[in-house]
Amino acid sequence: MRPERIPLFPLNVVLLPGAELPLHIFEPRYRQMVKDCLEEKSEFGMILSLDKGVARVGCTAEIMQVTKRYENGRMDILTVGRAPFRVVELFTEDPLLEGHVDYLEDRENPANPSIQRELVELFEACHTLIFDDYPKNLEGAATEDLSYLVAATLPMDLLWKQQILELRSEADRQERLVAYLREWAPHLQKKEAKRQRAGANGHGLN
Repeated sequence: MRPERIPLFPLNVVLLPGAELPLHIFEPRYRQMVKDCLEEKSEFGMILSLDKGVARVGCTAEIMQVTKRYENGRMDILTVGRAPFRVVELFTEDPLLEGHVDYLEDRENPANPSIQRELVELFEACHTLIFDDYPKNLEGAATEDLSYLVAATLPMDLLWKQQILELRSEADRQERLVAYLREWAPHLQKKEAKRQRAGANGHGLN
């Protein structure tokens, strides 16, 4: 059983279930949080920090390893996203933000096979245009995790990633991603064509 009250780490990032996230921990309150989580083998909550506060839906982070410790107490850690949650109540009296949370389960709504195929094709195309390489993390990936894998891998707008985290079925997430990538892919293709033209005529892009 996961605890109902957990420490929260607001950051300008959206952590998705199954996604790895390296973090550099330097503030004393978060160094203590990490120490406590390691001792108790517990998770903390990652939530998106916004101009007007914090998002109310986040994802717990499990600390996989401490990759480096510094003499001044700072540390580098590797985390992985685990359980989506909604913050029911925020506790702000301590330096470390905490929240009373409800963990969110997916509804039974299997993905449409044709939408799923299109999502894979769009993901492969966008990944190749952005990284100049074919995505290698599709092999062996569970179909019910496809949307999270795609959204975590591509450098999408943070508010779009937040939408994906908040949707409660794989079918809905895949449909939303397909709509996003259908619009994004042509822009990426234009940028790539412009880059290639610039390279061909000897003028680099600034």
